[in-house]
Amino acid sequence: MSESYAGKINRKLLKKRRIINAAAGREPADLVLKNAAYVNVFSNEICHADIAVAEGLIVGMGTYSGAVEHDCAGKIVLPGFLDAHIHLESSLVSPKEFVKAVLPHGTTTVITDPHEIANVMGTDGIEYMLQATEDLPVDVRFMLPSCVPATPLDESGAILDYRAIDSFYDHPRVQGLAEMMNFVGIIAGDDQPVEKIVAAQAHHKKIDGHAPDLVGNDLNAYIAAGVYSDHECHDLNDAIAKLERGQFIMIREGTAARNLEALAPLLCDKYSERCMFCTDDKHPNDLLEKGHIDYIVKKAIGLGVDPITAVKVACHNAARYFLLNNRGAIAPGYLGDFVIIDNFQDFNIEKVFKKGELMVENGVVKDFPVPEIEQYLVDRAHDTFHVGTLTAEDFTDHRPRGIIGMVDGEITTVDAGYSDRIDVEYDVLKIAVVERHKNTHHIGVGFLQGYGLKSGAVATSISHDSHNIIVVGTNEADMAAAVNRVVELNGGIVVWDGGRPVAEVPLAIAGIMSDEPLVTVNEKLEAAKEVAHGLGVGRGIDPFMTLSFMALPVIPSLRITTRGVFDVTSQSYV
Repeated sequence: MSESYAGKINRKLLKKRRIINAAAGREPADLVLKNAAYVNVFSNEICHADIAVAEGLIVGMGTYSGAVEHDCAGKIVLPGFLDAHIHLESSLVSPKEFVKAVLPHGTTTVITDPHEIANVMGTDGIEYMLQATEDLPVDVRFMLPSCVPATPLDESGAILDYRAIDSFYDHPRVQGLAEMMNFVGIIAGDDQPVEKIVAAQAHHKKIDGHAPDLVGNDLNAYIAAGVYSDHECHDLNDAIAKLERGQFIMIREGTAARNLEALAPLLCDKYSERCMFCTDDKHPNDLLEKGHIDYIVKKAIGLGVDPITAVKVACHNAARYFLLNNRGAIAPGYLGDFVIIDNFQDFNIEKVFKKGELMVENGVVKDFPVPEIEQYLVDRAHDTFHVGTLTAEDFTDHRPRGIIGMVDGEITTVDAGYSDRIDVEYDVLKIAVVERHKNTHHIGVGFLQGYGLKSGAVATSISHDSHNIIVVGTNEADMAAAVNRVVELNGGIVVWDGGRPVAEVPLAIAGIMSDEPLVTVNEKLEAAKEVAHGLGVGRGIDPFMTLSFMALPVIPSLRITTRGVFDVTSQSYV
């Protein structure tokens, strides 16, 4: 039987009295961090006091006793960190595994955009992620995908207009509308993207941006439409222009894009209040070897940023932006989310508390319950491939096709002319995208130069943003075999050579995430990279990440889609 309204009020009243009594010192607190030196994000200084927690909330700083006490003498206590923009799917593991990875690094809240899984499963993908993150010890908040598909050129698993996502705004963990990548459509006043902004505003929600290098009146139009932030700034002048027009700047330091060094000058008295940190995409090796938001804070301090400013940007600013008014600070009424470090220089995290509960000590994560996901959604997430068996003939086409020329160290490309055949000696390989959501048998074929593969084929079901199967190879038979193996795995990464898979990373959740632990996934991924490099892929190239971006038709100049090679600049097929 559900609890009555009067019962709920009475329960909350008892809890509130407990908080007040603990704050006043009439009752012992649940937790006290004794002798704490803590960052005060309001006065921008280090303060000293006992920090008391009751019912998961900080109730006071002063002199307190508690049922559980931790002596913090010689340590520094910080508020829990907040990632302002991430796609959890980029970690390649389930949300529970992601949490196990980031919690030891002091992250207690993340704002995720589930547009990767939504491009595969539509609204079922959003619901899957909501259920998979319920009551985890990292608070996972959501921004609803604004661009599914990313462009009209994509063939994704779903098309989500504003009506499809509208009911999700009522969910208590939904903060707003995620990165509006279709800035061209907004500036032109196109119906679909503008409708989504109007609907988000009707729900009084935040709207995040994605507008690299937008300037002048076009930038004015984009912001005037109601876009409040940007995480695509890679240049200081671009960031300041947006900040001057009222946008908040998410300084991104992830796996695919690293902008902290360029934007570190923003972390000063003049600008830092409008800044926050995000990772956007964070791959397994980065999470294991470098860390998460703590890595950005430590790097910022190393670049000369004031430590208190760096910490404030890592927690308080994002909390204020997203109206999460009970986190991001150490003060009465705020969540008992703490990170305890040794010092600002070494920045070793020794303990992490979530709502007053010790969740991490010396890197070891306390066990926590795994959320239950509706069986229909589990089954649906493990059955997202609808592709017939392919043969070499499916990739054979003797007409000249455009050559996508890779650029060293970049995900941008150049037009490298045309070819009608594979030429391994000149590093001209065949590349294709296979539609995998609706069994349309649409296969776009072109050529790729600069990848370096000398034998076999590489295929992956991670291909942004629609996540069809992208494959590159030295011959059509190996390309077909690699794609077929991806389908057999229900998704993943496959390196094929000599008539067999020589490396593979299964990604059975929607073809983009694994059911396995992060460490296992990382081991398989790094081993697969080594195999690909051994087959000739250049050492300066991430064999799979690079390939995944070749299918995103919003990055100049040439891309590959299910309909062929596309020139992003001229908006035409070549």
